[in-house]
Amino acid sequence: QVLLVESGGGLVQAGGSLRLSCADSGRTFSAYRMAWFRRAPGKEREFVALISPGNNTDYAGSVKGRFTISRDKTKNTVFLQMNSLTSEDTAVYYCAASLGGWNIVSDYNYWGQGTQVTVSS
Repeated sequence: QVLLVESGGGLVQAGGSLRLSCADSGRTFSAYRMAWFRRAPGKEREFVALISPGNNTDYAGSVKGRFTISRDKTKNTVFLQMNSLTSEDTAVYYCAASLGGWNIVSDYNYWGQGTQVTVSS
C-alpha cells in the first residue's frame, strides 16, 4: 500500500524558493514513478514534474529550468525544489505515485492530500 504525505508548502514572495517533500510510507517506493501535479484556483489539475524508478525526469514546460524533482530511496521521499517562483505557481501541489503511464492524471493511482503554495507578487 502507498500512503503519500506532502509537506513544505507555504507563502513566499515572487522570486523566492520553496522545497516540497512527499513521504511514502509504503514498502515499494522505489518501484513507483513519482510525480507532482498542481491545481490552481479555477483550473484543472496539471502535471508539474515526474521521476521514474531509474531517476529519469520530465517537467512541464512552464516549470522547466526552475523546478527540480528528486528522490531519496533510502528515506522513501520525493522532493520538488521550486525556484524563481511567480504568482502563476500559486496552487495546491499534489504528490502522486504510479506503476505505469507517464504524466497524465489518470495514470496515477495514489495521491497525497495536497499542500498549498501561495506566491505573493
